[in-house]
Amino acid sequence: MTRTGTEKQVDLKKRWAQFRAENPQVRIRDAAAKLGTSEAELLATEIGETVVRLNEDFPELLQELHTLGRIMALTRNDEIVHERKGEYKNVEIMNGHGKMGLVLGDDIDLRIFFAGWHFGFAVTSESPRGAARSFQFFDRDGTAVHKVFLTDASDLAAYENLVGKYRRDDRSRTINVSPKPEKLADKPDAEIDVEEFRRAWAELKDTHDFFPLLKKFGVGREQALRLADREMAFTVAADAYKYVLEKASETKLPIMIFVGNDGIIQIHTGEIKNVTEARDWFNVMDERFNLHINQSEIASTWIVRKPTADGVVSSLEIFNRQGKNIALFFGKRKPGIPEKAEWRELLATIQSK
Repeated sequence: MTRTGTEKQVDLKKRWAQFRAENPQVRIRDAAAKLGTSEAELLATEIGETVVRLNEDFPELLQELHTLGRIMALTRNDEIVHERKGEYKNVEIMNGHGKMGLVLGDDIDLRIFFAGWHFGFAVTSESPRGAARSFQFFDRDGTAVHKVFLTDASDLAAYENLVGKYRRDDRSRTINVSPKPEKLADKPDAEIDVEEFRRAWAELKDTHDFFPLLKKFGVGREQALRLADREMAFTVAADAYKYVLEKASETKLPIMIFVGNDGIIQIHTGEIKNVTEARDWFNVMDERFNLHINQSEIASTWIVRKPTADGVVSSLEIFNRQGKNIALFFGKRKPGIPEKAEWRELLATIQSK
């Protein structure tokens, strides 16, 4: 006899409660993997208790997050967690081909792709410091895209107002997750005009033209680096990011760190101070910015150079075991300003593999 969605939810709720009782220190993302479900589905079992399901007006909600004051924004993928404290300012929503958004504050700096935003919740959870309140957003398969946590400096009344305003009328605890489409395999190298591709790369005028370049020639990102001229892209030690972060910390060199997933990219710009290593994780633990890198899951790291109207821009790019780009490091810069010589010199000290 086939179980109904309600019966499955009741069963999952019981298993989730038992798991938490037996494993109180395990994070919900890891618990979902162990229970064979998704993080969003676990949260949905608590709708009407500690969780409120939000409607899908995500762009409108983001434009009101500035009312919360100082918050902590968290974006992650399976390998890297990026946390930044600040305020949501200068939110822009673009309704062109696929709705996109920008948050361009000094502290919270985001590039948002709403096609990857399918579920939203307001969550109250217990922490060692008391009740933790947040807005949490998930992709179609129930994996987390972005989370916004209140801090001691946040406006609780503003949070409650937004929860009431964007609450979904349907209080059902059943959500319908679905797998994300599988990534298409890269085109065979033999079908790519490598010479023309390299010529087009050498003629780039802006770093933002790189993705259209890949699309034009039908190449994957890591494949593009492998096919590029040696002077434009080459592999270094997989853990080269450790050296870069340590040196940036020592020299107080301001850098930019991009971490993202299919729904968002979150950017830190500025100096970093406290770098630490604990078991498999390499961390930045600063007051406004935290970064956590699961070192065991990093498969390759590249130094990449792109010509622009302001001169060459250099980056350190990290890929996971599936060949997906999961982080980029740059020297701090803005359009119209050349790359800092100190950043270029730092990357020049890293030996190729």
